[in-house]
Amino acid sequence: MKSVEIFTDGACSGNPGPGGWGAILKYGEIEKEISGGEAMTTNNRMELIAAIEALSLLKEPCAVNLYSDSLYLVNSVSKGWLFSWEKADFKKKGKNVPNTDLWQRLLPLIRQHDVNFIWVKGHAENPYNNRCDEMAVNEWKRIKG
Repeated sequence: MKSVEIFTDGACSGNPGPGGWGAILKYGEIEKEISGGEAMTTNNRMELIAAIEALSLLKEPCAVNLYSDSLYLVNSVSKGWLFSWEKADFKKKGKNVPNTDLWQRLLPLIRQHDVNFIWVKGHAENPYNNRCDEMAVNEWKRIKG
């Protein structure tokens, strides 16, 4: 099984407002950068979309270390909240779980791959996280005009 590293970040101006995401996929010496954005979104949605878009590019099952500064993303998966929400039909205390559409897109991807979600401190010493943040901010700035 191939080992891949993925670094992701999302950013939003206004929350909700224009948002962007960035991701870097690293396989050995090969690196691929991807980014995108939406006109009206939230930071959490951008964090999730970055992970979804990056994992979607993998053409075969891989062992993945996915690095994110989003505790929302990392904890939702590693603490098992996502799987509890799935069992409860994406309801929590009788209300819909926010971003259900994105969680439902993420679930088959993390089941296809062996994904280890790792939290990294944002805006710190990690050059890959900083580059993802730069791409995400550039996307929302482009959208905002």
